[in-house]
Amino acid sequence: MTKLLITILAMIMFQNVMFGQNKKTKKETKLNTETARIDSIKWRVEHYVVNRDSAYADPRVAIQKLIGGNRRFIEGKSIRPRQDFIAIKSVEHGQEPFATIVGCSDSRVPNELIFDQGIGDLFIIRTAGQVSAAASYGSMEFAVLKLKTKLIVVLGHSECGAVAAAVERPENVPGHIVTLINEIKPAVAKVAYLPGDPVNNAVRQNVIDQVNNLRDLDPILHKKYLEGDIIIVGAVYDIHTGKVEFLEETLHSIPVKKAKK
Repeated sequence: MTKLLITILAMIMFQNVMFGQNKKTKKETKLNTETARIDSIKWRVEHYVVNRDSAYADPRVAIQKLIGGNRRFIEGKSIRPRQDFIAIKSVEHGQEPFATIVGCSDSRVPNELIFDQGIGDLFIIRTAGQVSAAASYGSMEFAVLKLKTKLIVVLGHSECGAVAAAVERPENVPGHIVTLINEIKPAVAKVAYLPGDPVNNAVRQNVIDQVNNLRDLDPILHKKYLEGDIIIVGAVYDIHTGKVEFLEETLHSIPVKKAKK
């Protein structure tokens, strides 16, 4: 009786081991198939995937990578790259973000989500109305000089509260909020005559003005921009659709990198 019981238990254990191995094999096969599918040219084209190393090396490619990521986001194709523990370990000794985003602090504009990027991809500087001051300028210069990031994107967004305040010009603005409003007022004045929504018109102009200010910012960004080492462009995020529009006004006549002699 004891021998029979031992034999039955042994058979059960053997079946469990074989079942586990078979299950593991099926799981590994499925994983390998999925990996092959994701690595396929067809899948990459369908998901607008742009090589990260190429984006880091060439700011024009970096723009295409951001555009592709935003298309995935609005089409429900987000792949959420480099958002795991492996990604954390890969950048623990240094970072090489392929773009600097100078954006608004608005909680409705999470940069990594709307561009479908991951850990170590974007160097982000955020203030209300993306208004820059000394600390922001220093952060951009750090990204350019130390991290070798070649693309700077000034990212505004529709229905911006800071811009709306500059349009409405409330009295007795408390604290340092008035400094934000004062920085945006020139953009508001430039588009006051335009038809359409005054806030969103000013949002667009504010981005254009900020791009031009950064292009003229000495001693680092201006020189790097003129030499074609970096590109500085502007974009606006639509909080209603999730779409990012890169502004044509900032994409024209961008200096080409000079060949080394």
